[in-house]
Amino acid sequence: MSANTVMKTSLRNFFAHKGRMALSAVAVLLSVAFVCGTLVFTDTMNTTFDKLFAATSSDVTISPKAARSEGSDTGRPESMPASTLTQVKRADGVKSAEGAVSSMNVTVVNADNKNMGSENGGPTIAGNWTRNDLRSMDITSGHAPRGPTEVMVDSDTADKHHLKMGDELRTIAATGDFRAKIVGIASFKVTNPGAAVVYFDTATAQRELIGQSGRFTQINVAAATGVSDTVLKKNVAASLDGPYKFQTQKETADANRKDVGSFMDVIKYAMLGFAGIAFLVGIFLIINTFSMLVAQRTREIGLMRAIGSSRKQVNRSVLVEALLLGVFGSIVGVGAGVGLAVGLMKMMSAAGMDLSTDDLTVKWTTPVVGLLLGIVVTVFAAYVPARRAGKVSPMAALRDAGTPADVKAGVVRALIGLVLTGGGGFALYTATQAAKASEGSLWLGVGIVATLIGFVVIGPLLAGAVVRVISAVLLRMFGSVGRMAERNALRNPRRTGATGAALMIGLALVACLSVVGSSMVASATSELDKSVGADFIVEGQNGLKPQAAEALKKAPYVSHVTEVKYVKTKLTTPGGTKEDEQLVAATPTYAQDLRRETTAGELSAAYGKNAMSVGSEFAKKNHLEVGDTMNVAFERGRTADLKIAAITSDDTTFDKGAMYIGLATAKQYVPAGQLPLNGMMFAKADSGKADQAYKALKASVASDPTVHVKDQTDYKQTLKDQIGQLLNMIYGLLALAIIVAVLGVVNTLALSVVERTREIGLMRAIGLSRRQLRRMIRLESVVIALFGALIGLGLGMGWGATAQKLLALEGLNVLEIPWPTIMGVFIGSAFVGLFAALVPAFRAGRMNVLNAIATE
Repeated sequence: MSANTVMKTSLRNFFAHKGRMALSAVAVLLSVAFVCGTLVFTDTMNTTFDKLFAATSSDVTISPKAARSEGSDTGRPESMPASTLTQVKRADGVKSAEGAVSSMNVTVVNADNKNMGSENGGPTIAGNWTRNDLRSMDITSGHAPRGPTEVMVDSDTADKHHLKMGDELRTIAATGDFRAKIVGIASFKVTNPGAAVVYFDTATAQRELIGQSGRFTQINVAAATGVSDTVLKKNVAASLDGPYKFQTQKETADANRKDVGSFMDVIKYAMLGFAGIAFLVGIFLIINTFSMLVAQRTREIGLMRAIGSSRKQVNRSVLVEALLLGVFGSIVGVGAGVGLAVGLMKMMSAAGMDLSTDDLTVKWTTPVVGLLLGIVVTVFAAYVPARRAGKVSPMAALRDAGTPADVKAGVVRALIGLVLTGGGGFALYTATQAAKASEGSLWLGVGIVATLIGFVVIGPLLAGAVVRVISAVLLRMFGSVGRMAERNALRNPRRTGATGAALMIGLALVACLSVVGSSMVASATSELDKSVGADFIVEGQNGLKPQAAEALKKAPYVSHVTEVKYVKTKLTTPGGTKEDEQLVAATPTYAQDLRRETTAGELSAAYGKNAMSVGSEFAKKNHLEVGDTMNVAFERGRTADLKIAAITSDDTTFDKGAMYIGLATAKQYVPAGQLPLNGMMFAKADSGKADQAYKALKASVASDPTVHVKDQTDYKQTLKDQIGQLLNMIYGLLALAIIVAVLGVVNTLALSVVERTREIGLMRAIGLSRRQLRRMIRLESVVIALFGALIGLGLGMGWGATAQKLLALEGLNVLEIPWPTIMGVFIGSAFVGLFAALVPAFRAGRMNVLNAIATE
């Protein structure tokens, strides 16, 4: 047989079975679309941010060396004296320079006390209007602010919150609250990804945001004609002497891009991970499709072999079909991926992060990656069925369709599967015995991969036993129809195992994450009950501003209020080891509000003068004991020698590894204006006055919508909601893999119906009604789906229980199996089976009985 004949045969077979190929093509399409959609979406976001950073960066930017991109923990941005601007203007190559004020530690509210900030977590930025802002914005209504009672807002914020000229806004900063009326609206020339921006005149911005006149947070410098940014940077740096940071436009944009890049990478690789799972599930679908097609064409392949086709040519013929499938599915998938990216952008825009399709970025690498992945995965998946086709002998032309089972291969497969499963089980057990979570996580990963592959390999072996058990419980009530459905599911254990395995993967991950999520919530709740003695926990966005802290202290019905600040330091141990550590500086009542066990000393003593505590692991690593002295260099403060008064146990969830000092000690060594804002606060109600205290605390901070007072019930619900939101997002992504698995069940049933055409005709001839036939196929589908669900959920719960053992090393000690979720997923799988059988059952019911009997 010539190469041309092989191609013609492949094309004929491909189009002869185009309906059967379509479902496999959809699996390839979905997987490729997810990969390409992820790449286009993240590339577009990067383009959007790149344009924004390029537009907002001056030729050279000067800022205090201590300034952080995420804002200051003191609530006041780092600043420099206005005299710096005068010096910069004198430097060679400077065309112009201007001082700018900018702060992200603000909350802006309208007349109804509603937060005007972004709902998607984007920052609220307040500052003064400068010439540099004209690079990225145009004033489209009104004018720039000219006095202390005027403010200008960006048009996106105005549109979202229905703001108009003359509306009053209140800005809450660390220095206090102030009000101003909208006199201007400015529009971005580039896409604004979601920040809310307000502008004031320079004097107001200095006074209200920095808390001091005559200071700037940065200086924007423009280069004279013919002077490069690099040369300008050198000249400006030479003209100044002090702790300043100098960045060219490119360096500023790169630094901003780096800050955003880490967040973008998390999104990108998480979504690609789920695309990989979808590909894995798709492999089973493709293997099943080609295995069944090869089995149905046994006589045809035998005839090809009889007239001279070699094994290699038959093998190549099947692989060419797979290549055609991969090319078709991948090409459509690339197009669908771009559509998916646009859809994601629209969703993000609806959620508050504006992404313009004008910035849609499709790099040449994206379709190349999509096509290569789709084609390679499809051809790889079809290799085993193609190899099996090549082994068909010419004598097969004399037999009925269907290849006899290879008993030897089945035994080898079972042995390999059992070894992998046993090895994976041993790895999971080893993970549970690990002394450190970092060590155990490696064994956990090995165990998950090995048991997953092992269960896939021994799927046919498991299918026989599990399907019989499910059938005994579920199908026997349907009489002869139920027994026929059971036998059909058992007829080809390899096919049933592969089909169930596709569903197993997605549901195993769902079960694992459900167990981990439920255990985290249960552990945190248990630890909260055991450790938190306070009645109320108060949290704020970017810390609690001073006015909120003072209001809380004055609330009635409260016996005490605890302040908690997180202070950055550099520690030097008695042995000379240097460590960067964040100390918890709190008022002494913190020892009552958060109960911590000590392995040595008294925790209350750690809040005394020049005293501190350390965690047990830190103490063990550095050979520390109560009474040892630590040299502590406070950021933005002086250096102190603090005596270790207590060593706290690290067998906890909250404040694991925390080192405590008294707030009075921190104030002794850090100037008042340089201390961080309170990270959180705790409060204890007067005896029998919990309800009154709760209302009073809420009322005291009602003017700042970013401050939240929670009792223990509220806090537990917040933890549950946060983990629940994360899990729901992951389940949504896993839905892709489950959709592909459902397509696998549909494909298996459809091909199975075709394979059994004559048998179905005979059953109909001897009295089986269409209704009974459809029921038989639906029950077969339900059994296959429940088989995959049972194995997947059991495997996932095992993974989750092992993962919880590792979390226990981090203080999350409670294992909780979310039985309602597990049972809901299991029952839902039965409905998935019913849904998957709708089309195959309908087509089987419409078969012409005589034509079916006459089928070869």
